[in-house]
Amino acid sequence: MINLKPDEMDNLIVDNGEFTFTVLNLYPYNNGHLMIVPKRHTNDFPGLSTEELSESFLKLQLAEKALRKVLNPHGFNIGANIGRIAGAGIEEHIHFHIVPRWNGDSNFMPVIGNVKIISQDLLETKTKLLQAYSDLTKIIIPFNVFRNSFEKFTPVNCGCFSFTCL
Repeated sequence: MINLKPDEMDNLIVDNGEFTFTVLNLYPYNNGHLMIVPKRHTNDFPGLSTEELSESFLKLQLAEKALRKVLNPHGFNIGANIGRIAGAGIEEHIHFHIVPRWNGDSNFMPVIGNVKIISQDLLETKTKLLQAYSDLTKIIIPFNVFRNSFEKFTPVNCGCFSFTCL
């Protein structure tokens, strides 16, 4: 999955970073349910490197911005299920969930029919998210993501660490 590209429509990847990738959950709790996944195969949360941890949380922030732009949710659940007993579906590889939430999004279908209704096709959601990611990453590029290429960027504001492409 690491070598898959977001612009290919035969996968659910929406973003690919240096240390992580972001993918739509194939079995989403709600529309837009994303997972930020470190590329290194590990289930050891304390063992994540500073770079992996930093990029994971920067990508969670970017995911929230994109989801707000595309789906306009009322809130989010963000977290990780570590270990089978905690609900980890992929126990051997840590990943972080961001689930958009809306007032009234829980209904009787999961309880009565053991079915979750998702009102938008995953590839349609992916297409909208790709556009949002593209729009958001053209505007501001965090300095620490491009720390090795800083001479290619011009500061937006001398008091901040955000840079924009020349």
